[in-house]
Amino acid sequence: MTATASNYKATFILDTRGRDESVEDLIEGLKGELAAAGAEVSAVEDLGRQDFVRTPDIKYTAGVYVQYFFSGSSDVPAAILEKLKLNKLVSHKMIQKA
Repeated sequence: MTATASNYKATFILDTRGRDESVEDLIEGLKGELAAAGAEVSAVEDLGRQDFVRTPDIKYTAGVYVQYFFSGSSDVPAAILEKLKLNKLVSHKMIQKA
């Protein structure tokens, strides 16, 4: 029995403080991590740096928002969240079925 692929939209807030790499390189690296978790990424949208309404930390007042559109089986979103759990680059994660 084969699992059918569903479409998803993942929104991540990146914490780029102290990083030497460009934002584009970080976004591409994260795209590779999604692919390693089994996602087939179809589009990436860089929403740019945006200020937070409420700051979690006085030194962390803005983040880079990125959306990834991908397809995969129903267990891919959980695998992505598990893979990114300890990743310091991604401060906030949200995956929705599209």
